[in-house]
Amino acid sequence: MWINGAEVFRVQGREKSDVQIIDGKIKSIVPWGQSCAENGEEVIIANGRWLMPGAIDDQVHFREPGLTHKADLLTESRAAVAGGITSFMEMPNTKPPATTQALLAEKYALAERRLPANYSFFMGTSNDNLDEILKTDLSQVCGLKIFMGSTTGGMLVDKDSILREVFREFPGIIALHCESEDHIRRNIDLARQRFGEQVPMDYHPIIRNAEACYASSARAVELAVQCNTRIHILHISSEKELSLFQPGPLENKRITSEACIHHLWFSQEDYKQKGSLIKWNPAVKSLQDRDAIRQALLDGRIDVIATDHAPHTLEEKRQSYFDCPSGAPMVQHSVQAMLELTLQGWISPEQVVDKMAHQVARLFKIKNRGCIETGFHADLILVDPNHPETVTKEMLLYKCGWSPMEGQTFHHRIETTWVNGVKVWDKGQVIEVAPGMRMEFERV
Repeated sequence: MWINGAEVFRVQGREKSDVQIIDGKIKSIVPWGQSCAENGEEVIIANGRWLMPGAIDDQVHFREPGLTHKADLLTESRAAVAGGITSFMEMPNTKPPATTQALLAEKYALAERRLPANYSFFMGTSNDNLDEILKTDLSQVCGLKIFMGSTTGGMLVDKDSILREVFREFPGIIALHCESEDHIRRNIDLARQRFGEQVPMDYHPIIRNAEACYASSARAVELAVQCNTRIHILHISSEKELSLFQPGPLENKRITSEACIHHLWFSQEDYKQKGSLIKWNPAVKSLQDRDAIRQALLDGRIDVIATDHAPHTLEEKRQSYFDCPSGAPMVQHSVQAMLELTLQGWISPEQVVDKMAHQVARLFKIKNRGCIETGFHADLILVDPNHPETVTKEMLLYKCGWSPMEGQTFHHRIETTWVNGVKVWDKGQVIEVAPGMRMEFERV
């Protein structure tokens, strides 16, 4: 196959090129108009549309096994490729949680030869599974996940001695959810004193405030420095936390960070309209926090963009504050949301590609993915930059059937998605094929 006449987003920048794909990989990239298609080769005329590497989402919750009334690997993978995400890394807080090598292997078996997207699964941490953690094959598993806060069904690691031991012993990337349980519990007590059980949703960023995030993130950074640990702090939500991170190339960093779409898109003002639909952990906070996270993304203190896709049913989300779970579905419109933000002028399409594909591949040392280069897997999306579409409930592919983005008009359409050279999404339709592969990692 040839994709001819595209604006191709490469590491060095955007260029007009023709791209050849053979056996699921990028075979050649030549200047626009210089392709030489042979008999039997399909030719796709891009007419100046944007050819980008598929996004790699380093934080999703696809709910399988055990929570499949909310979502499952297949439904959410379909939504992901529709949204331009060709590879994902899934979190371990399923039922049962992936805290043993056997349970982790079962998750990989569930994905094999079934999904339209590429995949990897984090190993989970508890207060008593260090032996299992140290058996992790770092060439085949994206990393280790530790919950240093939030209600996560038995996965909260709250013993400092265990944290220190894991930080000292684990040789790979440790991804961290950082919120201080002590701070949160105190804030919950104060909220109950004021409101009883009827806490309003817009009080969420007061209960899970910047101080709770900073206290936990600062402790993680302190431990990482002491133990020389490679850590990656997920979903930064406050300006205060940004003082913990430094700009610079990934190759020189032992401590990296991530921003999520919702913390770049929404602010505290949006609780008035969206309510529980934007209740996440960590919470969406002030406009000042949002704008500071945007700036840190540009200056390199924040390294990558992810979704923290975490669906729940509408029935669950309609419950009162203490019964309403945190999280929302995001994968189907994350790339479009970031491209929409380029129209505000504070970030460029090239920077979006860098933070959602190039940098993620570098950070996790993913083998031959995340860039449009010869020899790389052909995980690609073709974007029409002049095709507005409005998000409706009918177009959603999530099992939960709703999105906090409903009613939003985006001005870029994900027209076509290829995974390993196979077309899986085209002009509004999922193509029922399963070319997704287990990601591999190049680590010493």
